[in-house]
Amino acid sequence: MNFRNKKRGMEEPEINFIPLIDVLLVILIFLMITTTYSKYAELQINLPTADAEKQLERPNEVNVGVTAGNKYSVNGQSVAFTSVESLSGDLKNAATGKKDPVVVINADAQATHQSVIYVMQAAQMAGLGQVTFTTQTSGAK
Repeated sequence: MNFRNKKRGMEEPEINFIPLIDVLLVILIFLMITTTYSKYAELQINLPTADAEKQLERPNEVNVGVTAGNKYSVNGQSVAFTSVESLSGDLKNAATGKKDPVVVINADAQATHQSVIYVMQAAQMAGLGQVTFTTQTSGAK
């Protein structure tokens, strides 16, 4: 029979951290390899250049001019702007009989952004989905 004192022979249990660290390192390496990093950059815009040759006149264009004083013209005819709805009606009238009409906005450099937005809203209300802008070459001033 063994009558030794049990208190003296028992060791304190301790946690072995080395296998825990090994497992965490493997998990960390796995996460670093499998994670996809997305880079958030500033907004990058490729602006169109205006150095190309002038395109030929297309018969399905509806030319809208906007002056610096926010005066509008549709196909060379001056129109009085009272509302977007009235401008939409003028665009509809100018586009009648044309197959897939394209609204071409000729806005002055000093025209307000809001006046160009009005033309775009009027084109949308008139059912004209194709809108483009004209520019001048950098040498023409």
